Formats: sequence, C-alpha cells, structure tokens
Amino acid sequence: MAGQSRKWMILVATIWIQAFTGTNFDFSAYSSELKSVLGISQVQLNYLAVASDLGKVFGWSSGLALMYFPIWTVLFAAAFMGFVGYGVQWLVITNFISLPYILVFLCCLLAGLSICWFNTVCFVLCISNFPANRSLALSLTVSFNGVSAALYTLAYNAINPTSPELYLLLNALIPLVISFTAIIPILRQPPFEPLPPDGVRRDSLMFLVLNILAALNGVYLLLFESNSSDLTSARLLFGGAILLLILPLCIPGLVIARSWYHRTIHTSFRLEGSGFILVDPDELELHKGMLAHEANRENYQLLDDDVVPNPVKTIAVVEEGDADESSCCKKLVTRGQLELLGIEHSLWQLLSRADFWFYYISYFCGGTIGLVYSNNLGQIAQSLGQSSNTTTLVTLYSSFSFFGRLLSATPDYIRAKVYFARTGWLAIALLPTPIALFLLASSGTASALQVGTALMGLSSGFIFAAAVSITSELFGPNSVGVNHNILITNIPIGSLIYGFLAALVYDSHGSTGTKTMTDSVVCMGRGCYYMTFVWWGCLSVLGLGSSLVLFLRTRRAYQRFEQARISSNIDS
Repeated sequence: MAGQSRKWMILVATIWIQAFTGTNFDFSAYSSELKSVLGISQVQLNYLAVASDLGKVFGWSSGLALMYFPIWTVLFAAAFMGFVGYGVQWLVITNFISLPYILVFLCCLLAGLSICWFNTVCFVLCISNFPANRSLALSLTVSFNGVSAALYTLAYNAINPTSPELYLLLNALIPLVISFTAIIPILRQPPFEPLPPDGVRRDSLMFLVLNILAALNGVYLLLFESNSSDLTSARLLFGGAILLLILPLCIPGLVIARSWYHRTIHTSFRLEGSGFILVDPDELELHKGMLAHEANRENYQLLDDDVVPNPVKTIAVVEEGDADESSCCKKLVTRGQLELLGIEHSLWQLLSRADFWFYYISYFCGGTIGLVYSNNLGQIAQSLGQSSNTTTLVTLYSSFSFFGRLLSATPDYIRAKVYFARTGWLAIALLPTPIALFLLASSGTASALQVGTALMGLSSGFIFAAAVSITSELFGPNSVGVNHNILITNIPIGSLIYGFLAALVYDSHGSTGTKTMTDSVVCMGRGCYYMTFVWWGCLSVLGLGSSLVLFLRTRRAYQRFEQARISSNIDS
C-alpha cells in the first residue's frame, strides 16, 4: 500500500509541474513591453511567439533523452533550459544587457523546448504509474497546464503589478523551484503493481475527487483574480491558490488511512454493487484480445466493402444508404475507414491514412488558432483600448482553457449513461471557435472581447487535452509518443502562418496608430484585427467540417469497441 500512496504523490508532483510550466500562455502579458524595448515590428514579434511554439518540432528530443538518462535528469534539463531562455529575455527587457534579435529568438526557442520536455516527463509519469486509468491521469494533469497564466498573474499582482517584465523572471525561476520540490516523489517511484478490478475502481473515484478539487481551483482563479485591488489582498489570493494546489496531497493520506481502516476495523461488512463505475477494468483485456485478433492476420484490413469478412463485424452497427456506392460523400466517409481502435500505426502508415490528415486539419484549424489568439491577446486588447485589462483577459483565457481541459475527461465519466465517440466530442469542442471569432469581428466592445476570449480558451483547452487520448485510440497507444509529436507539428506551422497573417494586417493599419520612441508601430482601432478575425473564423469553419468528417469515418470503430465491451460484460 505504500507503493500505492507513492504513485499518488507522483501524480501530485506532475500536477504541480504542469501548473507552473505552461509559461507560453502568458506571452501576451509582456509582449508589448518586449516589442517596445527591442524596437521591432508586429511581424518580428510574431516570430518570437513562433519561436516558442517551434520547441514542439524538437519535442522528440525529450523522448530520445529518456532512452539514455533517468527521468529526473530530463526534468532538470527542462528546468535549466527554461531558466536560461526566460532569464536572458528578462535581462534584455530590463535593459541590463543588449542582444541582437536573433539571440532573443533563440532564447524563445530554448524556452519553448523546455515546455515540451516538461510535458514529456509528465506524460511518462502518468502512463507508467496509472496504466489502467491513463486517460483520466493525462486529462487531469494536462488541465493544470492551462491554468499557468492565471497563477503567474496572481504571483505578478502579489509582487509588483506595475512591472510586466516580472513575468519573465517568474517564468525562469518558478519551474526550477518546482522541479526541486517534485524530485523527491519522482526519485521514489514505486515498482509497477497490476491492480485488481476493485483497485481500478478505487483509483477512478480518487480521480473524481481530484477533478472536483481542480474545478474548485479553476473557479477560484476565475472569480478572485481580478479582485486583487491592493497588494495585501493580492498576496492573500495568491496564498489561497497555492493552498488549493496543496490540497491534492490529501489523496495519498486517504490511501494510507483506507488501508489502515481495512486492516484494523473493517472486518465484518463490505460494500458491493456500486453502479458508479468510471472505468471498467475488463476493457483492458477486451482491448488486448481485439488487438491480438488483428495481429494474427497478415495485415490489418480497412473498412472497405470488398474486405474479407471479420467476426467482429457481426456486432457492428449497419450503416444506411449502402445502395449509393458511387456517392462522392459516401466515398469520403467510408473509404479507408479504421476497422478497430488501438491498432498500432508506423510512421508511414500514419502519414498514409486519410483519418490522420482530417485529424491534423481539425487541430490545425481549431486548437492552434486558439493558441495564436492567446499570443496576440496583448495587442488585441491594446488596439481596442483595453490595455489595462490585459492581465484579466490572460487570466480569463487561462481559466477557461483549464475548464476546457477538465471537460475533456467527460466522455470517460458519463460513458455508462451516454456513449459518444471521442472524435464526436472533438467536433463539438471546435464549435465555439468560429462563434467566438465572428463575434470578435462583429463587435469591438469590452464584453464581446471577454466572451470571445472565454470561448476561445474553452475550445482550445478541450482540444489540447483530448488530443493525446484520441491519438492513442486511433493510431495505437504504444506509438502515441511519436505519433502525437507528429500531430502537434501543426502548432508551430499554424503559429507562423496565422501569426504572420495577423501581423501583416496589424502593420498595414499602422497609419491609424502611433509610433513609440523606438519606432515600433502601435495600431489602434477595430481595423487592426478585423480581417484577421474574419480569416481565422473561415479557417475554423474548415476545421469544424474536417472534424465532422473524422467523426463520421471513425464512429463505427468506436461503436464496435463499445458494443464488444458491453457484450463482454454481459457474458461475464
């Protein structure tokens, strides 16, 4: 039981790491100051934001490092990369040193790479310690990455709310301190112990408690961040947020207390027949059996009409409209469909699948746009005369991104009552993005800006958190490390293209703005981002359409898996 409590300590450590290492989300809080100090254009500022996202292109290096070095060394390598990347930028923005633009770009790149290394460490820790509840562990810990900007804003208000460059100093120091704090449970990782079915159910209930605590954390940050009118109240509010992050430490204590209770008191009665089962452990054996069935074939087969009959197809839902074989829409949906979930895909198989490219476009035209929006939030607020509310908007985006990430676990919690393919949830999550962008294009009021920012955060947060599970289900859990890194290459590409588009529109309206002492243009008025919002909105509609096609193409595989699971439970 000591090993069980240690794995919960590791989960708490990953929560802390994720909560304080989403440092790319507070870029907009100091971007205007950095632009002014460097004397650069909006296009050049966009390249600095892209540099941070380019770290994801080299995210594979963290997996390579884990093959040769223990996990604690990878953790501290990430911390020191962030310390150098953000620390040097802080020295530049405070005019302590002067560096050419290219070196500042490389510092942003190094800082972005550190975030990928932190994420890889957290993914490995969750998967290795919670294999039966992997999706719940991943969605919970990834959720806290979205709340980083709100936590840093509270820290900023508690120390010196008149110094935007303070964000860079905090970005450099806090992850390093958290790494030293988290190293103790990480060094004491328990050996792997397969859990019995009742153990998996107990862990699921523990995750429910942790999700409730996480929701309280998000509500606290959303309601009280903007109420820090003076230094004393700001410090009290920051202390309250830290206390909420410490509360999950109660979970290991509950595990130990439960063990003591069963050993010393609980001898005469048992609680059976609970209808509240979040994760059915029998699914694991079912899943393995389905994969073994496919492995015995010479090659896995696709869901075309000329495929050799498969025994699993007897439980499939029959599609209507089979007579219209020549329909272009039908071919788009049915040709090359996945037959089963969880089939491992090599790199070549992944890139040759239409499902991957529909998935790629959905992410590229959805979550990535939300990330680029957050990078431009400082200039968007400034152009609409809302500069004084920038930190509030950053916190709003961060908080709703956090709630979106938490909601990504919804399919796992309600599947006993309502089952819906996870790709269908992805399509639903993409819907708020075009709504938000067209709202921002149609109105430049403060309320529209707040509502649009909240919707963008909610949508992108869900997509970021759900993507790991979707990649695992569609293209294989054992290949998720490589395949997901290929998927997220769309983030730096989108950051470059979308940010460049926004910067060109912004600089083209420079005649309506003013110039600072460093000759950098500050655009004012709705026109600065109007066309950007229109173009982003149209692209997000494309992403929504792609996600609907992906849902239609994969729903049969999801239905088969769910029906096979139900049949297995009835038989047992």
